Amino acid sequence: MHTSTSARTTAAPAVHPADRFRWRVVDIVVAAVLGVAIGLVFWGWNTVGGLWFVAMDGLTPGLGGLAVGIWLLGGVVGGLVIRKPGAALLVELIAAIVSALIGNVWGVTTIFSGLAQGLGAELIFLAFLYLRFTLPVAMLAGAGAGIGAWVLELFLTPNLAKTVEFNLIYLGSLIVSGALLAGLVGWLLVRALAATGALSRFASGRDARRDV
Repeated sequence: MHTSTSARTTAAPAVHPADRFRWRVVDIVVAAVLGVAIGLVFWGWNTVGGLWFVAMDGLTPGLGGLAVGIWLLGGVVGGLVIRKPGAALLVELIAAIVSALIGNVWGVTTIFSGLAQGLGAELIFLAFLYLRFTLPVAMLAGAGAGIGAWVLELFLTPNLAKTVEFNLIYLGSLIVSGALLAGLVGWLLVRALAATGALSRFASGRDARRDV
């Protein structure tokens, strides 16, 4: 029996913007899981990244920012996976809290960093109205997180009293590191997670499968 194309094809129901941006229970749970997991990554990076930071700063003051990108990962991954307003900020903040609770040399200031870095990534996703989650957007979000870190450290550390040259080198290093170690690495990580089927309940997982 012949069936027409129109009969076989069922149009996908339109999604109201309010529904698309509404947080589900699964979104909250996954944000928490991602935050804890990335917080453990932060904790592990505290030693490696800290040594790299000191080594690069020893070569040229300000180049230490090249080591910071992994600490910006939460905002990028959270935004790419959950795709809801506040996701980038929430995941980065949870990760920072986990890192602080486990213990590091920065203590409670880690939480302030999480807020600033998460907000930097969040503003990039907002600029694209939470509609685009491509590699360039991920890299911009990582760079935005780096700018957020730079602004905070102007006032939270003695950076404001340092030279303009130092602060420009540090800003450039943070942007590059954020774009590569947070943006590119975060995008690849989300793609790898989607390939396992772990993100099947999210648009990020469905988009990755369509691209294969």
